[in-house]
Amino acid sequence: MLVSDFQYDLPPERIAQEPLTDRAASRLLHLNRLPGSRQGQNWQDRKFREFPDLLRPDDLLVVNNTRVFPARLYGHRSGQRAEPLSPHNPEARDFLRGRVEVLLTCQVAEDPNEWDCLVRPGRKIGIGEKLYFSDPPGAPPDGGSPVLEAEVTERRSFGERRIRFVPVTDFFARIERIGHVPLPPYIDREDRAVDRERYQTVYAQASGSMARSVAAPTAGLHFTPEILEQIRALGIEIAEITLVVGLGTFQPVRVEKVEDHKLHREWYEIPVEAARAINSAKAEGRRVVAVGTTTVRTLEFAAEFAVRHAGERVRQNRVEAGRGDADTFIYPGYRFRIVDALLTNFHLPQSTLLMLVCALGGQDLVMAAYRHAVEAKYRFYSYGDCMFVG
Repeated sequence: MLVSDFQYDLPPERIAQEPLTDRAASRLLHLNRLPGSRQGQNWQDRKFREFPDLLRPDDLLVVNNTRVFPARLYGHRSGQRAEPLSPHNPEARDFLRGRVEVLLTCQVAEDPNEWDCLVRPGRKIGIGEKLYFSDPPGAPPDGGSPVLEAEVTERRSFGERRIRFVPVTDFFARIERIGHVPLPPYIDREDRAVDRERYQTVYAQASGSMARSVAAPTAGLHFTPEILEQIRALGIEIAEITLVVGLGTFQPVRVEKVEDHKLHREWYEIPVEAARAINSAKAEGRRVVAVGTTTVRTLEFAAEFAVRHAGERVRQNRVEAGRGDADTFIYPGYRFRIVDALLTNFHLPQSTLLMLVCALGGQDLVMAAYRHAVEAKYRFYSYGDCMFVG
């Protein structure tokens, strides 16, 4: 299967740069997968406020309650591991000690002071390089002690690095003070104070150090407390799980064949009460509706893990409560064990997230629906509109 099969054309003006003032005012494209649907009746243009009407009274809605933290840091590098300076280039030293951008992607479990991250400019930053993060963000460290200091301990491909921070007792408080909301690169503006609240679901609550995400589970951005209350009033059960959104979610696909791509692992947790609700729904033949692709990957990985852990004697439509590292790559041909329907935003061309949606909704149908969404001027990506595959 070729990655190019998941290409579609999107005018830049269709990429949402700002969130709507009203979360629930977004549009919703309802993709109908029922057998026998005639062409032209496979989807309907709706509003997200109508989402509760698309649910069944016995559905189980599963959400990812991870919390985004200000994971983008701006600092300065020491330049001490760089090549010798040329006396003929007096501006080189300023370049070597210039601004550096670090996106923290995953805290290393074995050492909480170590983080995997993306660094720009990555090509110039080698092992042993010192990085200084000051207040205001990006200020040179010459005027005083930096708020945080780190050293590059490992160099990887595509700008990925592992860094180790000098230990401090209030690390995350300092991150909250100097960090920036990690808006995706297709949002062509600096983050603002409003993004700290808006680039966060209303049900985000995971606060442990291993449960902080570098990107929002964006399908959940449309919900308001009123919409959630309306869903509960219909008798629909809501279960919460956690998947830390990191490189596994947004890393680009750099191979030609889909099957050759490998996902980064991402930490997840399924509480006992959520596992009980999911397993009861599957045992009773009720529909499990996932909010977001991160929820899908968590549930499907947990089901695969249950089979590997206990063997085929265990029913394949169950999950086990617990924590782990999910790396399930879902693309057309995948057999879903848990998820029956999906609420999701629109995703980048040739991305693993689009491949997942195609796996559930059918590649031809989903790609045709995307072309319709472009023509109908839907807003795309993180702050954009959504699709319900059900």
